[in-house]
Amino acid sequence: MRGIDARRRRRFQRRYLALATAAAALLAACSGSSVADNDLSIEDLERGAGGSVPSQPGGDSVTAALQAGGDLTVWAWEPTLKQVVTEFQKEYPKVRVNLVDAGTGNDQYTALEKAVKAGSGIPDVAQIEYYALPQFGLGKSLTDLKDFGTSQLKSTFTTGPWNSVASGDSVFGLPMDSGPMALFYNKTVFDRLKVAVPTTWEEYLDAARKIHKADSRVFIANDAGDPGFTTSMIWQAGGKPYQVEGTTVKVNLADEGSTKFAGLWQTLIGEKLLSSIPNWSDEWFKGLGDGTLATLVTGAWMPANFSGPAEAAKGQWRVAPMPQWTAGGKSAAENGGSSLAVPKAASNPALAYGFVKYATTGNGAKTRIANGAFPATTADLKDEEFLAKAFPYFGGQKANTVFAESAANVISGWSYLPVQVYANSIFKDTVGPAFTGGTTLAKGLIAWQEASTKYAADQGFTIG
Repeated sequence: MRGIDARRRRRFQRRYLALATAAAALLAACSGSSVADNDLSIEDLERGAGGSVPSQPGGDSVTAALQAGGDLTVWAWEPTLKQVVTEFQKEYPKVRVNLVDAGTGNDQYTALEKAVKAGSGIPDVAQIEYYALPQFGLGKSLTDLKDFGTSQLKSTFTTGPWNSVASGDSVFGLPMDSGPMALFYNKTVFDRLKVAVPTTWEEYLDAARKIHKADSRVFIANDAGDPGFTTSMIWQAGGKPYQVEGTTVKVNLADEGSTKFAGLWQTLIGEKLLSSIPNWSDEWFKGLGDGTLATLVTGAWMPANFSGPAEAAKGQWRVAPMPQWTAGGKSAAENGGSSLAVPKAASNPALAYGFVKYATTGNGAKTRIANGAFPATTADLKDEEFLAKAFPYFGGQKANTVFAESAANVISGWSYLPVQVYANSIFKDTVGPAFTGGTTLAKGLIAWQEASTKYAADQGFTIG
């Protein structure tokens, strides 16, 4: 996207200072890469991204809107929402919900951006991952839900997810779920090869060496290069590479946390201790099922994904806290997680918010948890039945106790770029070569930094 001259840059900064501050302060965990087409032009920003916008009613109108009914179009890929829609329509029979899978993550964002630019075909509700919210907020395409009384919901959600959707008194969505990270490991493999389960990253490196030496077919993990995993690992290492104040953006992917992660992972790559197969591929599920992949460090939403594709390893896997950078620590980070947001051009914002609140709190949240989602709601994370749930796939382990502890120990203060969707889209071109020996991780992260800040500058941000 083309740059802007100094005069227009100053005008942009003045006009969108408050909005950018709110959007860029959102905290998130990210996963996956993105397409480069997800951006709005300066002209879109100045128009308000979508032409005329319906007035936003107050919170008292939500009950009336639900009782009056109407049509809602919801764009989301998350499977538990199907049951939520069924139950919601039973409770509010005058509301008709059209649940549309417009593509997972990046595909949907592209479609949503195009609809916003065109000013038509915009859904009433959209699933948006936490890392992507700032970029949509910057484009002025989301309704600020504060007028519906969302400040009263702060204690309903855990700190990490709430900080991912809220800044000050503004709220850009309600949390659907969360992704506190843990170490998933194949106990059968560790026992067979007589390797201790690592509690620190130094022990993790030692375990990687022992496992691969004992059985060359087995790798401690895989990594083909993933921006969400990389940023989550930097987060857990105490890094804060993204700092945004107003329209000033600072990026330092050579800070202490980034350097810690790059050093460890470069050793694993250099000693060929990681499998290069990509996540979510058939080979990946095969590795999880046949024991050739011994661990997986990811979010608490993962358990439901083992069943079926990796059914052969049922009973073999367990869950442990993330390895620590300092012995005895408890630091954790988030990986993944989504919100439900109301586009600013929604035809009936009060009705849309009514669905969003139902799906993310109360009975809607319980339905989603029962169908495999990991909660972002404080009460559900403390629920004795939830904590006591035994997971057959994990040999009867009460894994939710590990996940809940991780959620309580997520490091605060993390933030993403307000152009993170674009930044993630160029990860493979900048950092990706490090995973095949084309460069080092440290150099790749700097290349990522330079390309991301250049793009941010082109959007009118000042690079600090």
